[in-house]
Amino acid sequence: MSIRPVKRLIKSKPTTEGAGVHLRRAFGFGNTSDFDPFLLLDDFRNDVPEDYLAGFPWHPHRGIETITYVLAGTVEHGDSMGNHGAIAAGDVQWMTAGSGIIHQEMPKGDHAGRMHGFQLWANLPSSLKMTAPRYQEVRTLDIPEIKDDDGTHVRVVCGNFWGKSGPVDGIAADPIYLDVSVPPGRRKTLPMEVTRHAFAYVFAGDGKFCNASEPLAVPTEPVSWADTKPPAEADNRSLVLFDRGDELMVQAGDDGIRFLLVSGKPIEEPVAWYGPIVMNTQEQLRQAFNELEKGTFLKKDARG
Repeated sequence: MSIRPVKRLIKSKPTTEGAGVHLRRAFGFGNTSDFDPFLLLDDFRNDVPEDYLAGFPWHPHRGIETITYVLAGTVEHGDSMGNHGAIAAGDVQWMTAGSGIIHQEMPKGDHAGRMHGFQLWANLPSSLKMTAPRYQEVRTLDIPEIKDDDGTHVRVVCGNFWGKSGPVDGIAADPIYLDVSVPPGRRKTLPMEVTRHAFAYVFAGDGKFCNASEPLAVPTEPVSWADTKPPAEADNRSLVLFDRGDELMVQAGDDGIRFLLVSGKPIEEPVAWYGPIVMNTQEQLRQAFNELEKGTFLKKDARG
C-alpha cells in the first residue's frame, strides 16, 4: 500500500459571485488539470445575511454538473425544467446541466443568520456534453453515515466507501464525495483508488496529512517545496491536493478535523471554459453563447 503524497497545499481565497455573494474559492478558473474531472470548489460560509442574500439569480449552464452540499441555512432553487424547492442542512442538490439549463440558487440563513455550504463543479466528457439535463435532490436522512470504532465519522454523498453506497448515482465522473470527521489526536488511514485524482478540503478543526513518510501540516498559504520547515498546523479553509497512491493518512489536531474528501476519474479532454459554460473547443463555446442570444439554448427534447 502506498500513502498519497501531498502535491499542493492551497488556502481558499475570498471572491464574490452571483449578485454579490461573498465566498471563498478553493480552486477554479485556472489550470484545473490536476483536479480533473473537477473544475471548481466554492465554500459559501457566511454569518452576515447582507453578504449572501442577493444569491445567484437566473443563469445558464452547459457541459458540467454542479453539486451543492448545505451544512447550515437553506438554498432555494428553481430551473428551466420546472424543478423548484429548497435544500437544508445536510441535503445535497446534484444538477447535470448537460445540453443546457437555466437555474437560480438563492441562499437563506438559519435562525441565527448563518449560511454554510459548498458548490463543486464536475466536468462532463465530450460524449455527454449535450446530454439531457438531470436533477437529483437528496435529503440528509438518505445519506449513509458510517462511524468507525475509533470515532471517525463519514457521510457518503456519492460513490462507494467502507461498504456503503451514496444515494447520488449515474454521474459521469464516477466521483466519490465524502464528508469525513476524525476525532482529536487520532491518526486515520483512508483507502483511495490509485487511478483517481483526489483532494481534501478542511472546513473545521485542523490536522496534518502525511506526505510520504513524514506528516505535513496543512498550511495557511501555498508553500514553496524548497522550504525545509513546513508551516504550523492551520485552521480550516485549506485545500490539500494529493498525488498518486492507494491510501491517504491524516493526523487530527487537538480539536479534531472535518473535511470533504473528493475523488474522480480524470476525463483528460481539452477544456474550453467561459463563465458558467464548459465545452471542449472555442467554437463550441461561441455556439453556446450565440444560442443564448438567439433564445435556442434550451433544447426542446431536454426539457422536463
